[in-house]
Amino acid sequence: MFMEPSRKPLNVLTKQLNAYVEIFLKNGVIYGGRMVKCDGHMNMLLDGATERVSGKLTANYGSVLIRGNNVLFIRVGTAQDPLAPPTKKS
Repeated sequence: MFMEPSRKPLNVLTKQLNAYVEIFLKNGVIYGGRMVKCDGHMNMLLDGATERVSGKLTANYGSVLIRGNNVLFIRVGTAQDPLAPPTKKS
């Protein structure tokens, strides 16, 4: 069974460049920020990153490099960048 190229995880992830993502690590830490780079090993560079542990904000960073083998899962397209201005609902 072959997966359609547009649905492969790495292709889906690279389409989210410059978008806000949340990265859940195997150790329970969650990083959120604007993903500016991603490579074939799913190493990711986030700008304006925040770190959360047990749901509580623990740190704000300028840029963070996350090694792909530490990632449990990535949430894309559901969270809004907390630094972006609020959007009007019509």
